[in-house]
Amino acid sequence: MKYFAGLDVSLEETAICVVDESGRIVKEGRVASEPRALYEALRKIDLPLDRIGLEACSLAAWLYDGIRAEGLPAICIE
Repeated sequence: MKYFAGLDVSLEETAICVVDESGRIVKEGRVASEPRALYEALRKIDLPLDRIGLEACSLAAWLYDGIRAEGLPAICIE
């Protein structure tokens, strides 16, 4: 089974939604919009994430770089 995470970023918080390959929501949460907080939250999900979609926004470059630096499969979506 493949799993995908979508990150809805705002200045203070990021909403995380994880779906399986059929589109069924399997986990949801919120975390501070900071690379370390996102990394820790995504690791706690404890599912093999195939892709992490991050929306293009003012924080996107900083968050993307931080997530990728930890080895997570992030992409930026506009």
